[in-house]
Amino acid sequence: MSVPPRAVQLNEANAFLKKHPEVLFVDLLIADMNGVVRGKRIERASLHKVYERGINLPASLFALDINGSTVESTGLGLDIGDADRICYPIPNTLCYEPWQKRPTAQLLMTMHELEGQPFFADPREVLRQVVEKFDELGLTICAAFELEFYLIDQANVNGRPQPPLSPLSGKRPHSTQVYLIDDLDEYAECLQDILEGAKEQGIPADAIVKESAPAQFEVNLHHVADPIKACDYALLLKRLVKNIAYDHEMDTTFMAKPYPNQAGNGLHVHISILDKDGNNIFACEDPEQNDALRHAIGGVLETMPASMAFLCPNVNSYRRFGAQYYVPNSPSWGIDNRTVALRVPNDTADAVRIEHRVAGADANPYLLLSAVLAGVHHGLTNKIEPGPPVEGNSYEQNEQSLPNNLRDALRELDDSEILARYIDPKYIDIFVACKESELAEFENSISDLEYNWYLHTV
Repeated sequence: MSVPPRAVQLNEANAFLKKHPEVLFVDLLIADMNGVVRGKRIERASLHKVYERGINLPASLFALDINGSTVESTGLGLDIGDADRICYPIPNTLCYEPWQKRPTAQLLMTMHELEGQPFFADPREVLRQVVEKFDELGLTICAAFELEFYLIDQANVNGRPQPPLSPLSGKRPHSTQVYLIDDLDEYAECLQDILEGAKEQGIPADAIVKESAPAQFEVNLHHVADPIKACDYALLLKRLVKNIAYDHEMDTTFMAKPYPNQAGNGLHVHISILDKDGNNIFACEDPEQNDALRHAIGGVLETMPASMAFLCPNVNSYRRFGAQYYVPNSPSWGIDNRTVALRVPNDTADAVRIEHRVAGADANPYLLLSAVLAGVHHGLTNKIEPGPPVEGNSYEQNEQSLPNNLRDALRELDDSEILARYIDPKYIDIFVACKESELAEFENSISDLEYNWYLHTV
């Protein structure tokens, strides 16, 4: 006789509380449209009730702009009385928060309608619906993220970030040398605590490398055969990095372009696909001769312009692009080529995969992967050919053709018939409404540069 799922989850809660008798509180977490973690903090004694009944949160949680204000044009706010939906725990996400002074755990949640079905506007549900199309083909997605971030000082200068003082030398870093081990040493305690904290939380972070700007680093996550879980890990890793850095009297930013003359923060994702026997359908000696790989690439390239609003969802996202920073600005692919949008690493035949290199670290990982996998499925099922791979410098061979601002990206998304077959058009409407609201507020503001240029000049 099988154990009812709710009982299985209660067993999970019981086992965790028994292992951690010191835990006093549990943070119930759910990611909004912007990938910002929201939720509730409960006392230990209330955890069983959460597993049994869930918790109520308003549907408007998924209509919040970057400032946490409800965008009423989404229809999820006052139009429905700011009504609640119910959030249930996600199995196997209950874990300890190693940075807390008062012993605290965390638990990921996902939103449902009161009748039980998943709530369409939860980004995790958006991704689940895309993944379901691969399940119907008997295919399993393997995914892994590479997440870039800056350590920054907790004190800004005139509202602008600055690198933190090195705990080792007491100086602010200025090096732009990628992979420099000495720069890892400067912040070794913080970076090691990030890796150890990830291990304690079950997040498969296997390496940290120095990136090409002062105090910029990249954390590599190991691939998992569950794309939704891969996004969970990326989301929780960001929260972990922020809190561990704060414990070390530093701050962090995943802003796409925090410094005008330095590299931006990217969020690369590696994707391979397993058949029902567990074999990588992209495996090959020559990537150009693998039909499934070519078709998947072709679909992602075709849908990339319409996907840009999910890959680069903020005004600042588009400041990251430029050849000198290895950020591709056209739909292109190549074999072991870091100047293209889709790189195919081919170190071994069994490990051939697609590395998507366009998105910024400010992207919501669930929406990013939803858009990319929609392109993969479209390419596989329609046998889309990508054209020949780029050899050499893609920036010299391909003119910029991807949307280079948020307004154009939103128009491409809103007009895409292909993405509307994978992502609920109702959700696209909500996403576009939120981002257009942010864009309007941005465009109505007057920058310091405008005052400097025009106040006493014209």
